[in-house]
Amino acid sequence: MVDTIIDAAIRVLETRGWADFTTNEVAAVAGISVGSLYQYFADKLALAEMIRQRHLGFVLDALSISGEGSEPGTLHERVVCLIEGVIAVHSVNHVLHRILLDEVPLSARSNYDDFEREYQRRYRAVIESSSRTRDKARDDMAGRVLAAAVEGVVHAAARSGELDSPILKVELTNLVCAYLRNRPGEAFASKTPLQSD
Repeated sequence: MVDTIIDAAIRVLETRGWADFTTNEVAAVAGISVGSLYQYFADKLALAEMIRQRHLGFVLDALSISGEGSEPGTLHERVVCLIEGVIAVHSVNHVLHRILLDEVPLSARSNYDDFEREYQRRYRAVIESSSRTRDKARDDMAGRVLAAAVEGVVHAAARSGELDSPILKVELTNLVCAYLRNRPGEAFASKTPLQSD
């Protein structure tokens, strides 16, 4: 029953947006009474939170190729897996992704900090797998830069309808690989951007 309700809620949320998202319509789409819906979810915020948790789980699954553990392959192969995973998540339902991030109120995001920590940890693992240094502060920042760059490119491609472009995948893979290969080692860590050899 919960899955039926959630599937119906996703359909309503992605077609109506948050402003017109109602439990009455979700119940109607699910083929149940609104009273039955309330046995499982207190209100529409609770429904949105469950949708968000499911969606964020898919996002983390896409980032499972992170260079940690016994993941095989070259840097290029790991980056290709990362890019394909992120694009796949956004290709499935980029409208829902945008609504969950931009429209659903912050009060419905009770576990967002936990997700954000895990999300950043997975990007940081990609950084650490190719890092020539073990500078936690720099690796943390590099992970945030990498996440923002990949998400920015993918979100722009989703808005322009180019997520399925093979050229996008090649160019984004090249961008990430170049960034990871060219991060400076310890010899450069103490220099400011204006200093030179």
